[in-house]
Amino acid sequence: MIGGKYFAGIALMFIICIVAALSVPGIAGAHCDTLAGPVVMDAKKALEKGDVTPVLKWVKKEHEGEIKEAFKKTLAARTQGKEAKELADMYFFETLVRIHRAGEGAPYTGLKPAEEIEPIIVETDKALESGSVDNLIKKVSDVVSAGIRERFVHVRDTKKHSDESVEAGREFVEAYVEYTHYVERLYLDAGAQGSHHEESKKTGGEDHHMH
Repeated sequence: MIGGKYFAGIALMFIICIVAALSVPGIAGAHCDTLAGPVVMDAKKALEKGDVTPVLKWVKKEHEGEIKEAFKKTLAARTQGKEAKELADMYFFETLVRIHRAGEGAPYTGLKPAEEIEPIIVETDKALESGSVDNLIKKVSDVVSAGIRERFVHVRDTKKHSDESVEAGREFVEAYVEYTHYVERLYLDAGAQGSHHEESKKTGGEDHHMH
């Protein structure tokens, strides 16, 4: 049986994690940072089965020891009652996700509620569960088509009046730049070979040239 001092230590560590998360504003959570994300889902299964193996794939090899130790301590703390179980589980979820994100080179700002998962990400998981990607492709294609069409109509209409005045010409140029850059970003992203761990390296400077 784990003593009160150890349990208090876990409580303190958990509180520190929450405070640290709340102190970093303006950073959007990733799918893996949510309580309904795949990392936490695997963690729940691992704890119920008492087997750490399902979560090891989410961390790099050099971090396996740390995760195994946290898992061992969490299993021990779970035997001390309902509140201890809930607190210990959250401690393990926080530890696992934090180390997973660190391995990606991405920031970690604490676990987010399940509701914060973007709808399209929910659809990606549904596609995997159903074994078919058709509905996901249609949803993405519909949004892309609407985005291109909206910008095309705007630039087409402003072009008709672009020579009437300097102001009208500038309105056309602004619409034209937005239209071409939007399509360019979509095209380059669609052909990109990178993975989601590169998100921390992006700086938002996608405009490589002027039109």
